[in-house]
Amino acid sequence: MSVAPHLQLPPTDRVLSSRTGWTRAHWEATADRMLDALTPYATPGFAQYRLPGRGSWSGVVSDGLEGFARSFLLAACRIAGAGGAVDPSLTERYAAGLAAGTDPGSDEAWPRLTDCSQQMVEAASIAVALHETRPWIWDRLDAGVQERVVDWLSGFVGGRTWDNNWRLFQVVSEQFLASVGAPYSRSDIEGGLDRIEDWYVGDGWYTDGDGRNFDYYIGWAMHLYPLLWARIAGPDGDGGRASVYRERLSRFLEDYPHFFGADGAPVHQGRSLAYRFASLAPVWMGALADCTPLAPGLTRRLASGTLRHFAERGVPDERGLLTLGWYDTFLPSTQPYSGPASPYWASKGFLGLLLPADHAVWTARELPLPVEESDTYTALPAPGWLLHGTRHDGIVRLVNHGSDHNPPAPEGDSPGADPDLGAGEDDPHYAKLGYSTATAPESAPHAMARNIDNQLSLIAPDGTPSRRRRIHPVSCEGRVAASWSAARLPGDERAYRIGTTSVLHGPWEIRVHRVDAPEGASVREGGHAVAGPISPFASSGPDWALARTADGLTSAVVALYGWDGGADGAAVARDVESNAYGPHSAVPYLRSAPGPGGRSVRVSLVVLSRDSVHPEALRTAVRVRVDGDAVVLTFLDGSRVEV
Repeated sequence: MSVAPHLQLPPTDRVLSSRTGWTRAHWEATADRMLDALTPYATPGFAQYRLPGRGSWSGVVSDGLEGFARSFLLAACRIAGAGGAVDPSLTERYAAGLAAGTDPGSDEAWPRLTDCSQQMVEAASIAVALHETRPWIWDRLDAGVQERVVDWLSGFVGGRTWDNNWRLFQVVSEQFLASVGAPYSRSDIEGGLDRIEDWYVGDGWYTDGDGRNFDYYIGWAMHLYPLLWARIAGPDGDGGRASVYRERLSRFLEDYPHFFGADGAPVHQGRSLAYRFASLAPVWMGALADCTPLAPGLTRRLASGTLRHFAERGVPDERGLLTLGWYDTFLPSTQPYSGPASPYWASKGFLGLLLPADHAVWTARELPLPVEESDTYTALPAPGWLLHGTRHDGIVRLVNHGSDHNPPAPEGDSPGADPDLGAGEDDPHYAKLGYSTATAPESAPHAMARNIDNQLSLIAPDGTPSRRRRIHPVSCEGRVAASWSAARLPGDERAYRIGTTSVLHGPWEIRVHRVDAPEGASVREGGHAVAGPISPFASSGPDWALARTADGLTSAVVALYGWDGGADGAAVARDVESNAYGPHSAVPYLRSAPGPGGRSVRVSLVVLSRDSVHPEALRTAVRVRVDGDAVVLTFLDGSRVEV
């Protein structure tokens, strides 16, 4: 796949970068194209960039500020990384925007910072960008503009933010105020940094606020901003905190390369995925803070591979813009707070430009990703995830037994008849059993109502499926992870427990379910949704179903135990305009006939592969024996796993 010609990139260098061909010059050219493409959408004084696309719930002025602030972060990486040796119009545009945006009499004036306002998010990007470009922008602003910028940022002092990663926006912004001699609140800074300690769960992982909120915000916010704060505070002003943050990021980065496929794609999980290559922020920060465990050649291979992955798929688009989506515009994967400039948080993915051109991450030869060297199995007990990469096709899969993006369970939450058990939302970007670098969940409202892909659901007689909401982790070690959740059906006050254990073996995931169900309900399980520009091929038998895209990506689910075939048995559900990977999607699934209720055991084999898949043969790949509460899986190589 070739990069779109509108990017006007330099020739590839297959000596220095044998796997991606990309060098620092490619990064600079991409940044320049993205910044130049914004100028037609600037307001006259350059204080806002009003981009085309769906507006956010914050309104057009806030969205325009977002366009300025987030692109300013990209400009800052470009300006500081070049030591100021860039087209002068770039620094002039952002200096002019600062003057106009902070002028209360201007038609382009930015909204004041108020408690929990969207402006707080954007102010943090402006503060960081001002710090990084201080010799070229801040120091050259006239005193009146500096005073207005300080006055605007001072809306943070004593203010209230949302109790999650937003606490860190206040931290970095007030530290910038301190760095320029302006009034600030030390207690705001210390309080924010103290608060994130409550969310650190070990092994380099935070949760983003209370609950089990694990996603890319851990890297592009929870690890990033504390170390950006340390850059502003300086070694004499961090109170020893920076060393702790560096140690945590180092531990996080030990596992992080396992989230990326051989084609550079990150695992498609969590919210705000329109930020795309912002997922590279912790990788670059590890190098910037001199705390990365990754070899320089691996750092660049990972980063360049991801940026090139999106460039090859039309990101930025033919206008040079980032759209609300993954590759193309795809609004179902966005949130109400997402405006047309929101994707420019992707600017965080360019932090590597702050490293000098002679730094080892730019001069060392590329090294392979973990999935390019061998099959990988990575257990992450903190978020409750298994990562599973297969070398032959370069796909990485995430098996989810821990992240649900819901509030913490109430005190005393346990299996039983509590009608509130498992309450909360079932966002498709958190609630699924599996995610990958090659697929996205079905996320359009009509597909979410069906709730088929990567779910084990009870189906009421009227066809309503249960939802996987709050996830209760049980274990995560080696190649095995387990959790349980509670299912509820309309008109039934009971909460029915569904326990699932995932076992990885070779390229497969075997799911063992213990299911409590009411009389008359059936049980359904879906595999990965595959999608593309044309309708995937579909095939099924009495105990298996398969869907395959035109480029050979295959999703299959095979019944191994406890599935009776029933009226529907196995089939493939098709949909349109419901998947970020393409307009036509398909999900293979198994479904039992309505039963007498009570407890049952179901075992299935789930496959996602670019290799040929033969479901009938796979039925013989695993022997299942159920003995009371124990399920013993015996594989063809003689290995055994007891669940």
